[in-house]
Amino acid sequence: MIYILMGVSGCGKSSLGAVLSQKFGWPLHEGDEFHPLENIEKMARGEALTDQDRFPWLLRLHEVIERERCCGGNALVACSALKRLYRQILLYGTRAFTCSQSGSQQEVPPPPPLPPACSDICFLFLHGDYHVIYQRLASRKGHYMKAILLRSQFDTLEPPSDEENVLSLDITTNTITDMVEKVEKHLMSRKKLLLV
Repeated sequence: MIYILMGVSGCGKSSLGAVLSQKFGWPLHEGDEFHPLENIEKMARGEALTDQDRFPWLLRLHEVIERERCCGGNALVACSALKRLYRQILLYGTRAFTCSQSGSQQEVPPPPPLPPACSDICFLFLHGDYHVIYQRLASRKGHYMKAILLRSQFDTLEPPSDEENVLSLDITTNTITDMVEKVEKHLMSRKKLLLV
């Protein structure tokens, strides 16, 4: 099983990921560590990333996810995954680009759409009040992601739909302990389904 912790910066993906990693004994792949230097420098200057900035980063994370899947391992990946296309790239790599192109001027029919989810991958969508998350970001020290970029992330965010295999976790009404319990229950229900 692979859980992708997603949401805007400052929502606690890394904190929850660290607790889950310790509890389950699973590796945690922190998405921030996979950003190219150009992306880090851009965010440090207070500039929002574009889709073109994000695509190579998402493809690197897709490779990590595929490596974990091929080994049959369990893992956690922390990544903002703000748009549905970004989540599709994490799941399907470059095939997500082919299937997301609409209105192309080709004579052959487009490929069939990709399934919205993979049974062995679940998105943990951490979300909450803008002002709460802004305060978290503003008080965070030593990170290149500036609080002034939070609005652009909220504007970009396309919350995942149920068909994307998602567990929604509201950070303003749940403690880390509450969220860990919900993830544990989810994992247990997934294991029961696999046994049936």
